[in-house]
Amino acid sequence: MATKATAVAVDFARIYTSLGLGKETIASLQAFRKRNLEAQRLSTHYGSQPTTVDLAHYRAVLKNKAVVDEAEKVLNEFKPVTYDVSTHLKAIETFEAKAVAKAKETEAKIDIELKELQVTLANIEDARPFDQLTVEDVGKAHPRLIEVVETMVKKGKWTVPGYKEKFGDLNLM
Repeated sequence: MATKATAVAVDFARIYTSLGLGKETIASLQAFRKRNLEAQRLSTHYGSQPTTVDLAHYRAVLKNKAVVDEAEKVLNEFKPVTYDVSTHLKAIETFEAKAVAKAKETEAKIDIELKELQVTLANIEDARPFDQLTVEDVGKAHPRLIEVVETMVKKGKWTVPGYKEKFGDLNLM
């Protein structure tokens, strides 16, 4: 009974969307969920049906006692067929192992992404405001900018290529 309550409490729609599961994993989970619900329904249906036959009642009602004797003989000789379910159990175990492996893989990806996001958030929180940045800070962050500016100064270029085209010429003369 606890498993049924647990299955009802699980919000599968939220799991599918929020965990970033792959299409294969979602399809497998949905197929498994469908098979499980169908098996539960059949189990409940067949479990509610009576399993005994009252032969004394039939003996009292029917005139032909030979039919009842033959039915009793057939019922006593009946042996239920046993099935080898080991192949099905192996398939279930294989599916379970794949699902667990995919879940662990997804968990690892999510953990890595969370760590990266926490580092990014810490960088954002620790960053200085833009108006407090200096040229030296920008140069340390991007050394290539310093090289480009030094090269432009050596060549005597005092304007940035494309600046006038983008912002226009602000000279009054």
